[in-house]
Amino acid sequence: MKIIKYSAVVVLFLTSFCAKSQDCTLNIGGGNAEVMTSVFQLNANQVAKLQALQGEYIIKAKTLQDEMEKVLEKHPQSTPDELTSLGKKYTVLEQNLVGLSKATDKEFLEIFNEKQYNRYLQLCKEAIRKPIVIQPIIYNDSISPK
Repeated sequence: MKIIKYSAVVVLFLTSFCAKSQDCTLNIGGGNAEVMTSVFQLNANQVAKLQALQGEYIIKAKTLQDEMEKVLEKHPQSTPDELTSLGKKYTVLEQNLVGLSKATDKEFLEIFNEKQYNRYLQLCKEAIRKPIVIQPIIYNDSISPK
């Protein structure tokens, strides 16, 4: 019976993961600031914003992950109805985590200039992912392509 319980949770998790994996995310909370700084040639203000967003994301994500663990540990799992209820609660928390990640990525992308955003679009296209749409900033020190 325990195998069925855990299998149901794993199937729910994988199904929702596969459905969300088509978005072109940057994984701000992943600690890869050096890579993003290099790939997108971030200026000092953008690096500071990235670090601030990473810190905020880690705190909020940890709270959601703790809630997910608590639901898995404490929710009754004896009947099919209880498993369905568990799956729904877990999926909502998981969607909140995905939403947090996407919102953090969007907030970061909103400080990109046109060249940086075009680089992001190019990378998304190469990875066959759906980019997050934003309006890039025109900085006074940016040189716009002719």
